[in-house]
Amino acid sequence: MAASIPGFVSGPGPAQGVAEFLGSRPPFDAVSADDLARVAAVTETEVSPRGATIFSQGAGPVEDLRMVRSGSVEVVHDGRVLDLLGPGELFGQASMISGLPTGFEARAGEDTVCYRIPADVVHPLLARPDVLAFVARSIVTRGAAPVVSPPADPGQRRVAALIRRPPLLCPGDAPIRAAARQMTAAGASAVLVRHGATFGIVTDRDLRSRVIAAGLSPDEPVSAVMTEPAYTVSADRLSGDVLLDMLERNIHHIPVLSPAGEVLGVVDDGDLVAAEGRMPLLLRRAIGLAETQADLAVAAAGLNPALIALRDAQVPAEQVAAVRSVVLDALTRRLAELAVRDAGPPPVPFTWYALGSLARREAVPSSDVDSALAWQGDGARDGDGAAGYGQRLAGAVNDGLRACGLPPDPNGANAANPLFARSLASWRAVERSLSEDPTQEKALILASLITDSRPVFSTGTQLGGGLWQVSPDHPDLRRLLAQFALSFRPPTGFWREFVVEHSGERRGQLDLKHGGLIPIVDLARWAGMGAGMTSGSTMDRLRAAEAAGTLEGPEARTLMEAFGFIFSLRLDHQVEQLRRGEPPDDFIDPKQLNPLARSYLREAFRAVASVQAGLAAELSLGVRWG
Repeated sequence: MAASIPGFVSGPGPAQGVAEFLGSRPPFDAVSADDLARVAAVTETEVSPRGATIFSQGAGPVEDLRMVRSGSVEVVHDGRVLDLLGPGELFGQASMISGLPTGFEARAGEDTVCYRIPADVVHPLLARPDVLAFVARSIVTRGAAPVVSPPADPGQRRVAALIRRPPLLCPGDAPIRAAARQMTAAGASAVLVRHGATFGIVTDRDLRSRVIAAGLSPDEPVSAVMTEPAYTVSADRLSGDVLLDMLERNIHHIPVLSPAGEVLGVVDDGDLVAAEGRMPLLLRRAIGLAETQADLAVAAAGLNPALIALRDAQVPAEQVAAVRSVVLDALTRRLAELAVRDAGPPPVPFTWYALGSLARREAVPSSDVDSALAWQGDGARDGDGAAGYGQRLAGAVNDGLRACGLPPDPNGANAANPLFARSLASWRAVERSLSEDPTQEKALILASLITDSRPVFSTGTQLGGGLWQVSPDHPDLRRLLAQFALSFRPPTGFWREFVVEHSGERRGQLDLKHGGLIPIVDLARWAGMGAGMTSGSTMDRLRAAEAAGTLEGPEARTLMEAFGFIFSLRLDHQVEQLRRGEPPDDFIDPKQLNPLARSYLREAFRAVASVQAGLAAELSLGVRWG
């Protein structure tokens, strides 16, 4: 018998140990002790080295049922791995029961031990309804038919491919009436007006709000109601990114330009999104029309259902998080506008900054809202009341965020904390101090927050870029940022090669944020700063680091792949919690993951740990800092 299969087969294993293992797994946990003993007595142990084929796709009907005892088995269809089976999982039952050839290849994913149970022993058990039901379900859920790939994500299409008709143009001195007739005849919702080297745009919404509602004569020139210059995008932009532009700018039409600068056409939100994708656009509109905090709370209640719908529509996790971040920006901006309306004009211009994951546009449902405030001035005296005004502004915005179910950071990283509300001159002094002496208490935590910053709202001329303006080219700062990037280590080592919580309510659970994502975010921040990029998303920083050589290509791509997988797993976990009405968190039970996801997660953690080990070795040798 051993010679007839790939892999070494021993004789029957110790029956008691086999019976204990089988009896703890379905369907054998439902059979009597006597039946279990009979099965265990004839069960053989099959040992297969990593990569060995246990049975081939299309082979004759298998004569035995197999259960993984240790290691893992890859389910392969036409060369593609569809699943990864772990200890306690059955395979081969579909072919054994049907008598048909196998629909997939079973291959050892690592050195693997399987229990091999003869068909003539298993068949009598199938007369039991509970055993038959289990086996039937396992065949349905793990059938031999190939998995159909989901349709291509529309967000990954180039925006030029979505243009439906040539651009509609009219001269700026044409009457509004003529432009409206032109739009009606063409079935278009926007018309473009060339104005020198740029374009103006008039939409059907403009005709309603700026002409009819405002009582403007339709004989006025169309240039009187156009938006100029119109925001444009290049033809090679991804449609998902263009949708985010629409959300952020609260617009519904965008002209698309060729590489030569010629207008190819206009896309609208209907071109870019399906029904699920319209929900964030409707939220964005409701936020813009809100006149009170209560109005905003009503609008914000639609955010989580929108995220669930987007994820169900297979929108990539990073784009879902970006949509959430843009909507949070809009909420914050409107709360700040209402606060300024109620408090009166500020004594000096203010700018509100998003910090942390929100600044990186990686905010998930569990994320707090981190923020900072800056105002123009030297901060030497408070005679102009800037600090007091800022405190009132931050308090009103944070109260509004709480009312919307979006709590500010409880650890103090928010604009209501004087540490995070300063004059621009004071912020510059902080940056210089951190650069010159990064060893001071909590310096690296503050530096990481400041470098993850992005302006959201301003009462005057918006301060350009993020809060961090000092050159990042300080060897001591970069060395300490590298050490900071090593302070969180991926959880490799204990339960099935994961480190899990060993006590308390999180016992047996894995922290995806601190164990999986933060190490990559910190590495990207360090590497991005070395490349001269002091702000941006984790992916953008890794791409910049790869281009600049602060990370080797394989390292950067490894971190990008690991980040994408762990981030997607984290969002899916939280979406399911939202669906069940539970508060979202970052803790998962590894035992609840399907074997393939568990395997990918282990590999992601190992890959990040490998990059960290290389960085630690460079630090000890003084490489890159000497």
